[in-house]
Amino acid sequence: MSTRDEGFELLGEVAPELLAEPDVAFGRMFGSEGLSVRGKFFAFVSFHGDLVVKLDADRIEEAGLDNMVMRGRPMREWAVVGLAEGADRWREAAREAYAFVDSITPR
Repeated sequence: MSTRDEGFELLGEVAPELLAEPDVAFGRMFGSEGLSVRGKFFAFVSFHGDLVVKLDADRIEEAGLDNMVMRGRPMREWAVVGLAEGADRWREAAREAYAFVDSITPR
């Protein structure tokens, strides 16, 4: 199994509780499956199998996470949670990302 497949499997463990929230759905972003709230993505699996979450830029630093890098440029509000960090950490990060994106996305 590839690391990306492992990432999708782990996201499958984390997703059900988030999908129970209002307006949360699966969709595609950056060529990957991910979770969105009212059409705005907050978590998806990277090509390398890591979880990528949208958080406030200051919170990324506070949490000790690395920014996602795209075309050599760090993405200010996107952070990477490693596959090896496991389901509990992914669940925590995805829940926080959901709360952040839910708060900034018009209803």
